[in-house]
Order: sequence, then structure tokens, then C-alpha cells
Amino acid sequence: MSPDVIPEAVVAPTGGEPARPGRAHSRARAARRRRMIVAAARTVLLVAVLGLWEVFARAEIIDPFNFSMPSKIWDQIYTWTAHGTALGSLGEQIWFTLHEALLGWVIGVVSGVVFGIALGRITFLADVLGPYIKVLNSIPRIVLAPIFVIWFGLGPASKVASAVVLVFFPVFFNAFQGAREVDRNLVANARILGASDRRVTLQVVIPSATSWIFTSLHVSFGFALIGAIVGEYIGATKGIGLLVAQSQGTFNAAGVYAAMVILAVVALLAEGLLTFAERRIFRWKPSDSES
Repeated sequence: MSPDVIPEAVVAPTGGEPARPGRAHSRARAARRRRMIVAAARTVLLVAVLGLWEVFARAEIIDPFNFSMPSKIWDQIYTWTAHGTALGSLGEQIWFTLHEALLGWVIGVVSGVVFGIALGRITFLADVLGPYIKVLNSIPRIVLAPIFVIWFGLGPASKVASAVVLVFFPVFFNAFQGAREVDRNLVANARILGASDRRVTLQVVIPSATSWIFTSLHVSFGFALIGAIVGEYIGATKGIGLLVAQSQGTFNAAGVYAAMVILAVVALLAEGLLTFAERRIFRWKPSDSES
């Protein structure tokens, strides 16, 4: 055995091994540092905005009657939490709105995915229904809320319907595009192996379109909340939207902002749950810090 070969065979593996854990550790540390910096910057920005708002309102640089101030908004939230609202407990109002939004979101997502995948897979259906879907999509969905109140009354059904029409279209178009963007080689290979149209759709098309669908879910839940709130604002017996309408009717700007803060917290919690579910489902995808 040549003496020149032995050092290369021994040194090459041992020289390359320590570098990998070191680079991975450095990337993880850099990612943690970046997350801390981003969180700190967000906190500083929020504190600065709220602080300036409070100072300007107290100094009457901005009208405190119309714009209120963070301290009054906090007092309003505390009052609603501790003593309830004119409509009942705050938790009951939040649950009433959340129930409408969730039901409308589920119906809108399911129908959007089904129609999107179906039209993405069946060209004939897309050609027939495509113009009608475009026409319906061009109608401002918010103006449909009064019609739904006339049709379904002041109960939850009209708010659910408003949420459905806001959720359906973004989910539909993403599912449709995801079905159209499926790798044709995967479909051809599945057919060569004897897969039927049903198996191709369930085992190839839908998994491939899942990323597109999840992208729309992040936006669509916010739309569902908007649909429920707008419906409650127009006419309801309970809910956060009715709190907004009552606060506006009594010129209580703090109440309007307090309801907005509560809705923002609910939306952020829902976004966090969706992000967690997406990461669990797509664990195989590398994160930004790993790329």
C-alpha cells in the first residue's frame, strides 16, 4: 500500500466532519438572534406608536373624542371583561362571532377546495362555469351582507353566509391553480401504474395542491371574521360587530377600538394555530433558517 494514499484516506473524512455541526450550530444561533431582534423591534415599534398616540391625545394634538387613547381603550376592555357588556358577557360575544366565522370559514374552505380541484381537473367544467365564477368574483361581497340579512334574518345564518362568500373565492382560486400546477410527470407515472382518475386526484393532485390551499387559509380566516363582523354590524342580536355598532351609535370611540383590538387578538391566535398546523404537515420542507 502506498504511503501517499494512507494520509488522504484518513485525513479527508476526519477533517471534514467537525465543520458540519459547527455550521449548523452557527446557523441556528444566527436564526435565534434574528428572531430576538425582530421581536424586540416589533415591541419597540408597538410601544412607540401607543406612546405617541397617548401623548398626542392627552396634549390634544389629535382629538381625543374621535381618536380616543390607549389608556381609555384598555379601560374599556377591562370594563367589558370584568363587568360584561350591555349584550351580556364579553366571552359570550366573542364566542358568538367566532362561532359564525368558524362555521363560515369551514364551509367556504371545503366548498372552495372541492370546486377548485374539480374545475382544475375537469376542463369542460372550467370552460362552462369559468365566466360565471368571474362575474360572481367581481361583485363586492360586502354589499351582499344586507341581502343575506333580508334572506336569512338577524340570526347567525346571515353572518355565516357573509363569511362563506368572502372565504370561498380566495380558496377556490388557489385550489384551482394548485390543481393546474401539478407536475404532469407525476400524473403520467400514476396513470402508467394503473391509477384511476379518482386515485390520481386523491393521491397526486390534492397532496400537490396542499401548499397552495394552505396559503389561502391564512388570509381566508381573516375574511371570515370580516364577514361575520359586517353581518353583525348591519343587524344582529349578539356579537362583536354589534358592540362596534352600539359603540359608534353612542360616540364611544374607545369601544370601537376595543372591539378592534379583541378581533385582532382572535385573528392572531387563529393565524398562530394555522401556522403551527402547516409546519406539522409540511415538516419535510426546509425552513428559512435552514436554507
